[in-house]
Amino acid sequence: MSTVTVTLPSGEQQHVERGQRISQVLGSQSPDTENPIIAALFNNQLVSLSYRVEVNARIVAVTLDSALGRQVYRRTLCFVLAMAGARRLPDRRIVIGHSLGDGYYYQSADGADFSRAEIEAVSAEMSAIVDADLEILRTTVSYQDALEYFRERRMSDTELLLKHRNESKIAVYRCAELMDISHGPLLPTSGYLRCFELRPYAQGFILRYPGERDPYTLTSFHASPVLFSVYQEYKQWGKILGVGSAGQLSELTRNRNIREFIRVAEALHDKRIGEIADKINERRDSVRIVLIAGPSSSGKTTFTKKLSVQLTVCGLRPISISLDDFFVDREKTPRDAEGNYDFEQLQAIDVAVLNETLLKLFDSQAVEMPEFDFKTGSRSYHGKILRLPPQGVLLIEGIHGLNPELVPRIDPSYTYKVYVSALTQLNLDDNNRVPTTDNRLIRRLVRDHQFRGYSAVETLSRWPSVRRGENRNIFPFQDSADSAFNSALDYELGVIKSFADPLLQEVKPYHEVYHEATRLASFLNNFTHIPDKYVPEHSILREFIGDSGFKY
Repeated sequence: MSTVTVTLPSGEQQHVERGQRISQVLGSQSPDTENPIIAALFNNQLVSLSYRVEVNARIVAVTLDSALGRQVYRRTLCFVLAMAGARRLPDRRIVIGHSLGDGYYYQSADGADFSRAEIEAVSAEMSAIVDADLEILRTTVSYQDALEYFRERRMSDTELLLKHRNESKIAVYRCAELMDISHGPLLPTSGYLRCFELRPYAQGFILRYPGERDPYTLTSFHASPVLFSVYQEYKQWGKILGVGSAGQLSELTRNRNIREFIRVAEALHDKRIGEIADKINERRDSVRIVLIAGPSSSGKTTFTKKLSVQLTVCGLRPISISLDDFFVDREKTPRDAEGNYDFEQLQAIDVAVLNETLLKLFDSQAVEMPEFDFKTGSRSYHGKILRLPPQGVLLIEGIHGLNPELVPRIDPSYTYKVYVSALTQLNLDDNNRVPTTDNRLIRRLVRDHQFRGYSAVETLSRWPSVRRGENRNIFPFQDSADSAFNSALDYELGVIKSFADPLLQEVKPYHEVYHEATRLASFLNNFTHIPDKYVPEHSILREFIGDSGFKY
């Protein structure tokens, strides 16, 4: 039998038989092992331990306490919940929803409430599956066998995913009687899932998983009522239009009904922005400043422009101010743990000058506005004078917009806060969600290439740092918003995939972010192409793909 060469992180090389599983190369570990190996990077591609070694490779172990390990753990939890639900509630169609407080919200497809007894039954079955330590094996089946399996079990959305794919064989995971399409590596056995909780919430329940700091401990639960209400609003809208999954969107596209769907989606955006403008207008006697915040690539800039239009319709006179112009000089910018400039800390903004400027404007004074030069790293003044007109309202967009420390000298009654994020309501199927974070990352990949000249490798490499900044500076304040706006467009992944796919293909196996590029490419493969010519010129999506009717 032929052999292949495996290189470990230490530099040690081993010659192993072709076809061996990675678990045989790295050594199998019990679920009781402290911080066990649960997956591997195989030439920088994330794979399960049941993956077979067919070529020379560099193999890096992935442990439970790593970021990649947490992804594998959570994905497997969803897999085991699907198994437990099918066993204990065979007549209920349990559908995964959005993330909420270190967990995923689940609800019934028919909208009916789950009783406490039903939730406890599913939880008990999950515990039994964990105690049984069942093997979870990655394998492949023929296209026809996969199609028949999902059709027989009435997994309609999974069947639809296959209907719009054409591979001769389909990668799947099997555990006992359950089979599901592979959307990423799973744990080697169910016995590793020692930490989870099913918590009743609203009409459904939350599948809770360990937080980022400790893979063996659940954090205290913090719901997000603002975001939950937004998600539910859009989920209900998706039900009305009959599009709640990637397969249903593909059906709409193939049936040539997508243009009408796009018009309705964009109208919903405009309607919601108009409602926010109306709420601001109701407080026109007090509100002087609208603070707009949200994570990266949430569409804050276009939202601000569209809100400005709606406020003008209300008879107000909106004026946009850039927080970037209030950056401190470069030598005063704080640094991160690696010694790099950290522009996402609040201390990177001259809060004192910002507040003094706002107070003068509210006092009807003429104020010379600063301008920040990113090339020289300094703030200067060039005679740009601003005076707040009658019925004037300032619009300030930036990641710190919801942080009360941004405007400590401003009377709270003067402010109206808006949180913007891309909270997609689509699923891949009943058991696999479309992560909001992935939606934003794909937007950013395309925008960075289109307008900033960054490669996919550069954007993917920066993303973990961006996420840390969001966790520190944005998410803790999201529930303090007066209004929340969902900038996701259910059709957008069908459009943006044509822009993203070529960029992801430029990421090669020798790049450390290759695992992320292949994951995103596989994810986008679930969506059918939608021509970008159908996207209106004032759509938020144009901020990322170009040809917007707005100037940036």
